[in-house]
Amino acid sequence: MRKNKKSGRLGTFLKGSIPDFAAAIAANTVCVLCTTVLPLLISFAIDSVLGDKPVSKGFKLFSDALGGISFIKDNIWVIAAAIAVIAFINALFTFINNYYNSNGNQKMVLRMRNSLFTHVQRLPLSRHSENSTGDIIQRCTSDIWNLSNFISNQMLQLFRIIITIVISVVFMFLMNPALAAISSALIVVITGISMAFRIVMHKRFRMCDEQEGVLSACAQENITGVRVVRAFGRERYERERFEKQNEYYTGLWVKTGKVTALYWSSTEFMNTLQMLILLVAGTVMCINGTLTSGGFVAFLSYNALLIAPLRELGRIISHMSRAGVALGRIDEVLTQEAEDCGAYEGKLSGDVVFENVSFGYEAGKPVLENINLTVKEGEVLGVLGGTGSGKSTLAYLLSRLYEPVSGNIYIGGKNIKEIPLATLRGNIGLVLQDGYVYSRSVGENIALAADGASQADIESAAKTACVHDSIEGFVNGYGTVVGERGVTLSGGQKQRVALSRTLLRNTPYFVLDDSLSAVDTETDTAIRANLKNKFGNSTVIIISHRVTTVMDADNIIVLDGGKIAESGTSEQLLARGGIYSRIYELQAALPEELKGGGV
Repeated sequence: MRKNKKSGRLGTFLKGSIPDFAAAIAANTVCVLCTTVLPLLISFAIDSVLGDKPVSKGFKLFSDALGGISFIKDNIWVIAAAIAVIAFINALFTFINNYYNSNGNQKMVLRMRNSLFTHVQRLPLSRHSENSTGDIIQRCTSDIWNLSNFISNQMLQLFRIIITIVISVVFMFLMNPALAAISSALIVVITGISMAFRIVMHKRFRMCDEQEGVLSACAQENITGVRVVRAFGRERYERERFEKQNEYYTGLWVKTGKVTALYWSSTEFMNTLQMLILLVAGTVMCINGTLTSGGFVAFLSYNALLIAPLRELGRIISHMSRAGVALGRIDEVLTQEAEDCGAYEGKLSGDVVFENVSFGYEAGKPVLENINLTVKEGEVLGVLGGTGSGKSTLAYLLSRLYEPVSGNIYIGGKNIKEIPLATLRGNIGLVLQDGYVYSRSVGENIALAADGASQADIESAAKTACVHDSIEGFVNGYGTVVGERGVTLSGGQKQRVALSRTLLRNTPYFVLDDSLSAVDTETDTAIRANLKNKFGNSTVIIISHRVTTVMDADNIIVLDGGKIAESGTSEQLLARGGIYSRIYELQAALPEELKGGGV
């Protein structure tokens, strides 16, 4: 069943490229025919043109068309011209083969990359958590290259080898069955060794591909987090960690190389032994008069045509194994169920209700338990809690980045499972804590979430997020290109740029997931005031670890151990003297510089 699925996947990739590959195979066939005709022409020249052997039936028409054997003997250049014509035809069809092969291959690679990238974009967040970025990148690059390289090179070469072997063996048996039997024995032996070689190499190639993904992930993480490595002086540690993985990965390829070397050396020995036997047997036959000199030369030429393809067969079979591994790894991603986003159906409205919602990232380890919560339309809800209390998980569940283990969530009385994802996420402006920024201009980063946004809209959103003045202070203003992951911006600037991007969408629901943690208290207060003035009709959920960020909310819940421990306004919670009150007193006692984030 698995093989059938992989075959179907390969058929999908090949769709649209089949005419090109068919043309390449046809051209390849002509090239093979040109190659196999040459030994016969050489045999004719040696036996009938240079010698006195009678012209065979196969060349009778050829010689008669050129004026007879006497004319050819007097004009030996005719043979040279015939060889030149065959060489030209071979060159022409080689060009046709390469052109259509390359064209078909690039079309196939285009489809593979687009299919894989599009599918990865639509995978649930949980799938991304299970696979490292480096491993996914490796599947989108190395695995695609291995598969396309096999199809465009090795697979077409396999067709050529099969055609060459069939034609050569037929001509060899027609020339001398005894010698042909000796030569054919090699085909059986090397084919058997090649199949055994493929079984061994399949496991080794899979291990190598998997470890390449681990190595890629290691490199990707360290290059992305180079500032952390430098800040903590961990260059030596990370270098040793990378070198350890690199040595293990290299060792796998060294062991693979040893097996490959054993295969090539054994087949080389058999090829040499076979050639020696043919030379001895053929020489004896020539002396006995049962084989002509030209026939012997032609036979050796056909045998030589067999040797290279037979040795190549092992390499192709090993690449077939590697391509099978690559196809399997690509198929593993494409068979994972993607999210069906559906179509955008317009604005949502109404209360947000969590009804007995429970969730855990791992079985038996709940993060949220029996959450019952109602957020009135147009209301501001504050969510406070310690690390691991489940604050961010509430935001993920509302946007259906994860699905509840039990319970339901409703918006306007409608279960969010029944709302198309395009509609749900198009109505919820989610701002995450890390404030991810792309390696583009500041203006492009803000406009990312809204197609066709004007410069005035971009600046208005930036002013609401209190980052407009900072951007105007950059050398190129909104055209300033930030580094990878916004490395040239401070933590607070990145968060405010990310907030601007979400505010530009002007959604009826906003969820700020600790997205002001790197902003100082004064700026935090200004941003919340701007949000209230501009988006006062929107339903807002503010998640924070800082009391001052949520204290003006219409309602506040305090999460503790995945449960709602307290609920009410700031005044009510302070009066109770519970968790909220203790957090408030602790934070109020902190020096001002420790209360807020950066700029």
